[in-house]
Amino acid sequence: MTRVGLAVTTEGKEFSIGEYTVPDPAPGTVLLRQELCGICGTDIHNWQKGIEPATMLGHENVGIIEALGKGLTTDFNGTPVKEGDRVVFHPRNGGMIYGYRSADEPFSGGFADYIYLSDPDSCMIKFEAPPQVGVLAEPFTVGVHCALRGDIKIGDTVIVQGSGPIGMMCLIAAKISGAGRLIVIGGPAGRLELARKLGAHETIDIMAVPDADERREMALGMTPGRAGADVVIEAAGFLPAFPEGLELVKEDGVFVEVGHFVDVGTIEVNPHRHFLRPNLRLEGVWGSRYHHFTRAVAVLQNSDVDFGAMISHVLPLERVPEGFDALDGGYELDGKTAYKIAVRGSFGVDVG
Repeated sequence: MTRVGLAVTTEGKEFSIGEYTVPDPAPGTVLLRQELCGICGTDIHNWQKGIEPATMLGHENVGIIEALGKGLTTDFNGTPVKEGDRVVFHPRNGGMIYGYRSADEPFSGGFADYIYLSDPDSCMIKFEAPPQVGVLAEPFTVGVHCALRGDIKIGDTVIVQGSGPIGMMCLIAAKISGAGRLIVIGGPAGRLELARKLGAHETIDIMAVPDADERREMALGMTPGRAGADVVIEAAGFLPAFPEGLELVKEDGVFVEVGHFVDVGTIEVNPHRHFLRPNLRLEGVWGSRYHHFTRAVAVLQNSDVDFGAMISHVLPLERVPEGFDALDGGYELDGKTAYKIAVRGSFGVDVG
């Protein structure tokens, strides 16, 4: 009997929900019932520019195995899997990316009832923790990548620019890497309150302190000897944050740029003052790879960090446009601050 499921398609800046035939998994592939899928900042940036052609978005996923294709018996780590197991998976797969595929490939993105992992080489890992933790596997992987590229050491002072989900993931990754002092620059106030709960020692609200020079003086005053941070991670994704962050790195320090996954333009910097004089090391982070993902999932399943506190809203498929609108600037939905917004299909869970 032919089954159908719902999926959200995005074209330009418009969203639509349609019914699609649910595929039977080919050998080596897997069909999942989608539990939760996060709305990512990259989704927002692409949507702001207009998405063409019609695309099935959603690459931060956790789901339950509905059916296994012939020959698939274990996950990426060699752990046996069966129908009914919860799994997470890395969205980037060689030449293809889940959550960025054409609407001609139904259930290739997570804003849907099902997710079809059509590539036998998918990095899928059995997941024992709750879905509100699993949905953060991909963004936390980016945080892990940043901490590794920044070479954060025990006792380091770390400044994170940006208090969105990626900034929060970088904060947590820096904390578990041994950072001794953690400073977050961002907003609004509700997000900074969450940052303090997740380990930030100091925060600076860009809305309360809109002047970049004043923020610089405040941030430097929070670092030992006013010398700046050992590592600065730019996760805000706004062009002016880049040169502002360069001014916060101490001599021989590291600047990690992760906020500009999507090209939003160019900004001027001073090579002598920003890079040469401080002997600064610049690291660029663009997504992640399988070895980052496996590290991140291991931490998620065994950490006592309250990752689930990141999920502020869980929306049904028909409210996807509201989620995008909220993350497009206001950062508020249903009368409360939006941190991480997750989407659930017909089989999803409401953790709010």
